Amino acid sequence: MKKYIGVLAIVGMLFLSCKSDEDCCTPNLPEVNLIIKFKFDPTQERLNNLGEPATIPVGNAAQSPIFSRMSANYIEFASSANTLLGNGEIIYNGPETTQGGALAIDFQAAQFAGNEEVFLTIPLEEVAQGTYNWVRVSLAYQEGSINLLRNGNDITGTLASFVGYNTYITGFDVNGSLFNINENKAQGFWAFEALGFTTQGQAPAGATTVPNPLFNTSPIPQGSCVVTGQFANAFTITGNETEDIEVTLSFSVNNSFEWTEINADGKYEPAIGELPIDMGLRGLIPSISN
Repeated sequence: MKKYIGVLAIVGMLFLSCKSDEDCCTPNLPEVNLIIKFKFDPTQERLNNLGEPATIPVGNAAQSPIFSRMSANYIEFASSANTLLGNGEIIYNGPETTQGGALAIDFQAAQFAGNEEVFLTIPLEEVAQGTYNWVRVSLAYQEGSINLLRNGNDITGTLASFVGYNTYITGFDVNGSLFNINENKAQGFWAFEALGFTTQGQAPAGATTVPNPLFNTSPIPQGSCVVTGQFANAFTITGNETEDIEVTLSFSVNNSFEWTEINADGKYEPAIGELPIDMGLRGLIPSISN
């Protein structure tokens, strides 16, 4: 009997040893990610709210800012032109808060990316398998350099624009100048700094351009700043990918900063009362690489 038990023990040890060896020899598959990058293109076509080519209205002037960073609050892939907002594959939804009253983007918890920089990296297994033709991006914040005329001198200033549907802001810094807000701000709130001169204001409701070429089949709520763009070639997530998928979101900044002219010289002059009227990006072209 003791001999029989001993044999069983040896067999059990061999089995465990083999299983352990198999576990050790099983290769660890690399994690495959979906990577979202931003790109700001001043040469990309300038579009209106319907996704059609747009000119600058009479009485206004515009320029292409040099953006240093941007933030988005929502990114969604859609399979077709008939996929309504919210019914696609939502891959990102940024932090929100009711601290200022109504639900708003939480600016202090937002994440940012500059030109050609990564905004988001998530495991590809977290994205539903399927074929996608469109992407929707709800923009939240833009910060960049613009040119202006002050006391007869051409100088460069920095514009911070809050283009999200509603944003709770405690405070922020523009070139060392602090803006203490501590409340919700509607779409179109902006602040500006140049050589120590600071000012802030609010663009009119509905004035921010939000290109949506799917206006007829998939409308977006007024003031949401959900920009829509189509992939040149639909891409499919199968679940069998072995390499990262990189999506570059190329935003048109072609004359995206627009103001009302008082002195019709094509130069932004905040000191004489020329005010920003539109800070919306002017189109979105997404592309895939891996």
